[in-house]
Amino acid sequence: MNYIITCLGIGLIAGTLSGILGIGGAVVIIPALIYLLKFSQHLAQGTTLALMVPPIGLLAALTYYRAGYVDLKTAVFICLGFFIGGLAGAKVAVEIPGVILKRLFGIYLLIVSFKMLLAK
Repeated sequence: MNYIITCLGIGLIAGTLSGILGIGGAVVIIPALIYLLKFSQHLAQGTTLALMVPPIGLLAALTYYRAGYVDLKTAVFICLGFFIGGLAGAKVAVEIPGVILKRLFGIYLLIVSFKMLLAK
């Protein structure tokens, strides 16, 4: 039962932050799976990709669409690229040692964090 509550809590926090900040759920979910549920980096990434399959963001996207904040043309093209890129990235990621993958993810988050903090 504690496991279910933890998973629901992770999803609730990730979904709320995604809706508020427009961030991808992986930024929240991957670290939570690693540190709260003790997942490996590979397992956390694979699980996150599996749960992000539509219609997870459908209601949030519909809300933004109704408010006039969705560019469908851009979304379609990014989705197509993401679809192909996700496959290519997954094929590379499964061959990388977990510790290296974890460090790459951390470096990515640091770069994004510094860029956001230094923005005007």
